[in-house]
Amino acid sequence: MTRFAPARLISSCLGCGFLRPAPGTIGSAFGLGVFVLLLADRSVGVQLLAIVLAAGIGTWAATATARQLGDGDPSEVVVDELAGMWIALLGTSTPLGWLVAFLAFRVFDIVKPFPANVAETLPEGWGIMADDLVAGGYALALVWVLDRWLLL
Repeated sequence: MTRFAPARLISSCLGCGFLRPAPGTIGSAFGLGVFVLLLADRSVGVQLLAIVLAAGIGTWAATATARQLGDGDPSEVVVDELAGMWIALLGTSTPLGWLVAFLAFRVFDIVKPFPANVAETLPEGWGIMADDLVAGGYALALVWVLDRWLLL
């Protein structure tokens, strides 16, 4: 499978996953950029639909890439960071909110608190995607709490 195969292009977020160092952070930043450009001014319903589509297509692409490379969780696969970031950003509309969501997501994605650490043991693309979706949920909860206290 070449780097230009559809599954690898999708799973690497158009090649962001090939960049070093820290492809996960680069993929998260890509997800933030796409959200700000295309989704931030949309309704929460549209944002949720985008998350579901990204997670579904991303799971397929992550599975195909992992199988082709013979690696259970290739570092080039960062579509999971994009989907997780979009969860963390759900409903946010300010630059401060976006920054807090980005930082919170990166921390939760790296630390992987329960059940994210268990979710990543799911097979193939499901595990690649699931831990980031959980991390995104944790980050979203933190952003919402901080927004209520600090008006992000």
